[in-house]
Amino acid sequence: MYSTTLLRKVRPASAIPERDARRAQSGVLMLSPSAFDRYKATVDLQPDDFALLDHVQEALPLVADVSHGDLLVYARADGGAVIVSHATPNPVPSLYPQSQAGRLVRRSEQTRIFRVLNDGRAHQSVSGTLLWGAPTVQDVFPVRSPDDRVIAAVSLNMNLIEHERFQRRDSLFRSVVTRVRDQGFAGKLERAGTLGRLTEHDGVLIVDKNGIIRYMSSIAENQYRRVGYVDNLLGEQISELDTNEYICFRAMERGVCLEQRIQEQDQIWIKRVAPLFPQRRRMGPFRGAAGLHDAPEGAVVFIQDISEEVRREQELKIKSAMIQEVHHRVKNNLQTVAFLLRMEARRAAQPSVREALRETIGRVLSIAVVHEFLSRGDSSDINIRDVCNRMVVEVAGGINDREKRILITVDGATFALPAQQATSCALALNELLQNAVEHGFIGRDEGCIRVTLREMDSSMVIEVADDGVGLPPGFDLRTSPTLGLQIVQTLVRDDLRGQLQLANGQGTIAQISFPKELCRPIG
Repeated sequence: MYSTTLLRKVRPASAIPERDARRAQSGVLMLSPSAFDRYKATVDLQPDDFALLDHVQEALPLVADVSHGDLLVYARADGGAVIVSHATPNPVPSLYPQSQAGRLVRRSEQTRIFRVLNDGRAHQSVSGTLLWGAPTVQDVFPVRSPDDRVIAAVSLNMNLIEHERFQRRDSLFRSVVTRVRDQGFAGKLERAGTLGRLTEHDGVLIVDKNGIIRYMSSIAENQYRRVGYVDNLLGEQISELDTNEYICFRAMERGVCLEQRIQEQDQIWIKRVAPLFPQRRRMGPFRGAAGLHDAPEGAVVFIQDISEEVRREQELKIKSAMIQEVHHRVKNNLQTVAFLLRMEARRAAQPSVREALRETIGRVLSIAVVHEFLSRGDSSDINIRDVCNRMVVEVAGGINDREKRILITVDGATFALPAQQATSCALALNELLQNAVEHGFIGRDEGCIRVTLREMDSSMVIEVADDGVGLPPGFDLRTSPTLGLQIVQTLVRDDLRGQLQLANGQGTIAQISFPKELCRPIG
């Protein structure tokens, strides 16, 4: 959920193998627990220190978001200090093009980091052109163990413009951001890892331990105005509002961070609350349970309005349902057409008419199969293995009508195609199956047809092979007058950007090949 990277071994971030990595929601690298075990052996930390660093790391995304800066955690290691964690801010762009976790830093590169690691005193608001020519401000803070050892240093790197904006904010807001930061670095923001990321459009409320609103951002004022509060709410008791403020009191009561999605009239909000503990000259470290902290003396509430996003999701769901219904009706209509054509075929006196109608029935049902899959609404991509299985059922039904005992099997790879290409694939497969049934077993009432899907280096192959009589002497696909084969060639060439090949084997082998890049992963 968070844009946090925890280093598990001393090496450049670019050298971290993919098998040790997993992606956070924001796309920033996080490393696996197995790599974490290797990391423990590389830095100068005691076993109990890792529990504290875990709590600090859990709070880093929230602190990065409220501070509008990148957070890098340094721990002593052989040859210097290693960046063990990197959290990027969500409301503003990161100062770094990639994760810095894993980078070994020498003393000459970051003298302030080593000064804090050695003397334990914070160094704040040091300006300099540090990152790719961008003016930045660096604050460095110590992370202390329960026995007051400095086990790590946290560097807050902000763009100079963001720093100046922060300095012009309300003094109470600045002090609360400082408190959230200090609590995070002390490991006292319990359950901060359960909170979603903050955004630049979030409203902010600050309430004291009595539930009185002490600060309200302009965004929060607009949010509450949309639910009927046009007057200034500063100094009001939050419990007297008609809005749902239960989570605020719950967070202060339990001393932990909480998140809740609520609906206020036609507005849908996500409220994220962090309790505020009494400020000390030196913030004590994590003690292990909320009950062992001092009682919170207030809370900061972040309000994200997701009303428009939810409305768009609902509209998409409605449109998706309507499209599924359209596909369902098209499928039903096509099946009705196929039924009527089948009735006409049975009444037709001339064999040529019956054969033309049967071929048409197969083509109509091929399209109906694709619309059936689209009507399920799982995806706009169609599983071609499933399409082949359904086409076999449809063709087998036609075979039974003509009292032929022909076994058709499907085997091989599983892949998906977009709806248009899937329709072309279904039509082409129908033509090849019908062609095998009609011409592959002349004079015979039984046989076998195998449909095989193969994945090659750069292409996908659908093969239809029968054990029938094979191709007639002198057969040339380029000059074949057969309408079905002409249809297949056109579909394969124009829609699938592939080619059709026919050859003799134990019977006839027909292969459709097309670029693998057309395929979609399953699931």
